Amino acid sequence: MASIAHDDPVVVIIGSGAGGGTMAYELTRNGVPCVVLEAGRFLTPDDYENDEWAAFGQMAWLDMRTTSGTWRVAKDFPNLPAWIVKAVGGSTTHWSGATPRIMAHEFKARTTYGAVDGANLLDWPITLDDLAPWYDKAEQAIGSTHRHGRPALPANNNYKVFANGAERVGYKYYATGPYGTNAEPYDGRPASIQDGFNFQGDKNTSKWSTAVREIPRALKTGKLDLRPECHAVRITHDSTGKVDGVEYLDAAGSLHKQAARVVCVAGNSIESPRLLLMSASSLHPDGLANSSGQVGRNYMRHMTGSAYARFDQPVRMYRGETMAGIIADEAKHDPNRGFAGGYYMETLSLGPAFLASFIEPGEWGRSFTEKMDAFLNTAGMWIVGEDMPQESNRITLDDEVKDAHGLPVPHVHFDDHPNDVAMREHGYAAADAIYGAVGSTGVHHTPPYPSTHNLGTCRMSEKPEDGVVDKWGKAHDVPNLFVSDGSVMTTGAAANPTLTIVALAMRQADHILQEMSTGQL
Repeated sequence: MASIAHDDPVVVIIGSGAGGGTMAYELTRNGVPCVVLEAGRFLTPDDYENDEWAAFGQMAWLDMRTTSGTWRVAKDFPNLPAWIVKAVGGSTTHWSGATPRIMAHEFKARTTYGAVDGANLLDWPITLDDLAPWYDKAEQAIGSTHRHGRPALPANNNYKVFANGAERVGYKYYATGPYGTNAEPYDGRPASIQDGFNFQGDKNTSKWSTAVREIPRALKTGKLDLRPECHAVRITHDSTGKVDGVEYLDAAGSLHKQAARVVCVAGNSIESPRLLLMSASSLHPDGLANSSGQVGRNYMRHMTGSAYARFDQPVRMYRGETMAGIIADEAKHDPNRGFAGGYYMETLSLGPAFLASFIEPGEWGRSFTEKMDAFLNTAGMWIVGEDMPQESNRITLDDEVKDAHGLPVPHVHFDDHPNDVAMREHGYAAADAIYGAVGSTGVHHTPPYPSTHNLGTCRMSEKPEDGVVDKWGKAHDVPNLFVSDGSVMTTGAAANPTLTIVALAMRQADHILQEMSTGQL
């Protein structure tokens, strides 16, 4: 690993997840020195706990946050609006592995869906054609199954119930992937051992993460200075408005400043706008890169819900991969269903501890114990679809509540859009039909969990007044400031976002390298 001096102006990357970890590798392998500031610890596969609650405590971002809004998460989990990871590799160490692409029409949401009342829809400044070659590169890096000749994962029982139901109700587009978990050895990673516990940390390393692939490879270049347990608190700039450094707190709480030639913010859609807002100055009184007033706005978390079906015979959904299949038929845009956009259905298994916590928060008594008694006979799926961006759904600074360092915590406000509600109800009905077709004795609809797909808040836009960054993820207001995570997504689309975040980061890294070669950065 490199040791870079604090006064050496290099590329500073804040966060090491799908966006930040990818940026670090793409730049260092091309000879660009980088410092990565990661708020969490550097956990290795040997460190991972194979126990649901122990793993949650070990990996989850549990710093204080506050919430408001009509979404049920504010009632059930008021200080845990998001279920993400605080560790090297970020939430790629916790993700399910699903890697669908955003579809062409979803890049043109405003054009495709028209004016949806209450939604702040905008077309992306890029198209699927622009991102397609980077999707190819991202799929090859991740090792997505069903892509580029990669074999499929085997079907587990949860998938067999799911797929048989899909076939019987007439769905045509269902499969065991694409997923970022190896079905056979690939790229130095082994094949899945179907252990049923790679959702929170994969000790076998068959599932891709930047902690397994990009960060170790970047370290081997000798160009990366990785600083875990270092929390960025302010981005500074010079008199011309260019960023020139990042102030951060180390594990002991000591304040340092790293000089910067370029800054790439990849802290996720809650921490990234929080950092920009905390970086306000006389030149940027409303927050860094916030002349549009859009920093923190248009927070999306995907329309989600879950369905757990009970059967007379054992399913043992926990055997095999946690997520092991996708139905894509409802991902289309068909306004005749009563909503804009579409959704996927994906197999899901939770262990007894998590199922008890999330299946119906706050429930107790006979209805609750019946669900838990049926655990062995239960099949599960997650419903995930496009939610509508709304300006009022936003991240702000809570000046009433401070974190351990005395800094304002992020406040997350979210209201479901009527389109989200209509889509969720349609998804629940689809789940009922799928499981009913294979003989379920009952299906329970679980409300949304804390958010795992945090999107928007620093969105891409063609015009500076409509967003925060341009088509390369570069801030409209600051020529050497980039945002490199899911917060740049103009709209959410239906697809799980990790593949898109990686593809965008690869594309952004290529642009930064070109700008450096011509002296623009």
